[in-house]
Amino acid sequence: MRNGRYCYRDVLPFTTLVTMECVTVAVNTLFKAATLRGIISYHVFIAYAYAIAALLLLPSPFFSHRSRVLPPLNFSIICKICLLGLIGYTSTIMGYAGINYSSPTLSSAISNLIPAFTFVLAIIFRMEKVALRSSSSQAKIIGTIVSISGALVVVLYKGPPLILTSFLPILLRQPLHSLCSNWVIGGLFLATQSILVAMWYIVLVSIMKEYPAELTVIFFYNLSVSILGAIVGLITEPDLNAWRIRLDIVLLSIICSGILGSFLNNAVHTWALHLKGPVYVAMFKPLSIAIAVAMGVMFLGDTLYLGSVAGATIISIGFYTVLWGKAKEDMGDDNEIGNLESPSTHKIPLLRSYKNQGA
Repeated sequence: MRNGRYCYRDVLPFTTLVTMECVTVAVNTLFKAATLRGIISYHVFIAYAYAIAALLLLPSPFFSHRSRVLPPLNFSIICKICLLGLIGYTSTIMGYAGINYSSPTLSSAISNLIPAFTFVLAIIFRMEKVALRSSSSQAKIIGTIVSISGALVVVLYKGPPLILTSFLPILLRQPLHSLCSNWVIGGLFLATQSILVAMWYIVLVSIMKEYPAELTVIFFYNLSVSILGAIVGLITEPDLNAWRIRLDIVLLSIICSGILGSFLNNAVHTWALHLKGPVYVAMFKPLSIAIAVAMGVMFLGDTLYLGSVAGATIISIGFYTVLWGKAKEDMGDDNEIGNLESPSTHKIPLLRSYKNQGA
C-alpha cells in the first residue's frame, strides 16, 4: 500500500511531467517543420486543432456533474470562459508566429518568463502579497527582474554559433538557407505570448473559484478557441481551398497539437497541479530548453547560438529564484514579517489559492 502511494504521488508525477515537456517541445518542433513546408493559415490550424481537443473532452461536462455538485453555468462564468478563450487564442497566435520567425528553442527559453509575468500581474490584481522586508518577497522581485533581463539577452543578443549542423534536417527536404529566421521579431512575439499566458492564469483562477470543474472549463475553453479560430479564419481565408488538409506533415501537426497539446497537456498539468502543487510542476519548465535544443538540432537543423544559452541560463536562475521565494513563503518562513501587517492587508498568493481550490 505504501509503495503504491509512493508511486502515485512521487514517481508517476515526475515521469508524466518529464514526458509532457518532451511532448510539448515535440509538438512545437513538428509545427515549425510544418511552417517550413508551407503550412495553412494560423487561424485555420487553430480551429482544427482545438476542435479535436474539444471533441475529446466532450463527455467531461456530463461526468463532472455526475461526480460532484456544481453551481450552474451563469452568464458571469460564460463571459469569463469566453475571455479565457480570447486570451488563449491570441496567445496561441503569438506563439505560432514566434516559432515561425525563430525556433522552438527560443520558445522554450522565453516560456520561463511566464512565472515572472504571473507574479507581476498577481500583484497588480491583488492576488499576491509583497512585504519588502520579507526574504521570500525579495527573492521573487529579484528573480522576476533577472528573468526579464535574461529574456532581453535571448532576444537582443544572438552571438556566435555553438553548434552548426551540416546535414539535411530529418523533417525537411529544403536547403538549409531556408532555415534563416528573424530572431528579434520572433522573440517579441514569444514574449507577448508569455504575458498573455500569465493573464490566462489570472482569469483561470477567477473561474475556478466560481466553477471548480477543470475538465469542463477546459472543454468550453477549447470550444471557444476553435469557434473563434473558425470565425477569424473564414474572414481572413474566404477561399475554401485554404481549409482543405492534405495527407502530409500539416495534418500530422494539427492532430498532434489537438490531442497531445490542447487535450493531453492541459489534463496532465491540471492533475499534477492538484496532486503536487504549482511549485513542483513549474520546476520542470527549464527542462524544455535542453529538449528543444536537442530536437531542433536533430530534426530541424537548427543552429545553437551563444545568446540562447546565456539568456536561457539567466532566465533559469531568475526562474528558480522566484520558485525559491514561493516555496519559502508557502512554508511560512516569513510569518514574523507577515504579522507586522494588519489582517486586512493579507492576500492569498495566486498559485497557493489555486492549489487550495483544487484540494
